[in-house]
Amino acid sequence: MSTAATKPWFVYLVRAANGSLYCGISDDAQRRFAAHQSGRGARFFHSSPAVALVYVETLGSKGDALRRERAIKQMKKSAKEALVSAQSDSDPVNVQAIS
Repeated sequence: MSTAATKPWFVYLVRAANGSLYCGISDDAQRRFAAHQSGRGARFFHSSPAVALVYVETLGSKGDALRRERAIKQMKKSAKEALVSAQSDSDPVNVQAIS
């Protein structure tokens, strides 16, 4: 089996300066967050810059990540905030705030 077939994918939430949460997927969440911060990421951050990678969830495939991203995007903001809070309480290694 090739490395690409076993490489994990990630669903992540990034907090913008205005408090909004952006949900996306990537095969490297840290690299993608750096792209969002540098202006090479989503247009979402043109009006309010990315300030913190607040949630990362590991999934087994790109398809799984896309399905989870869709589910998260359909959640109310309070449910997304609960995900962030639960992860920061249980697994602070995956949460990284950039100052």
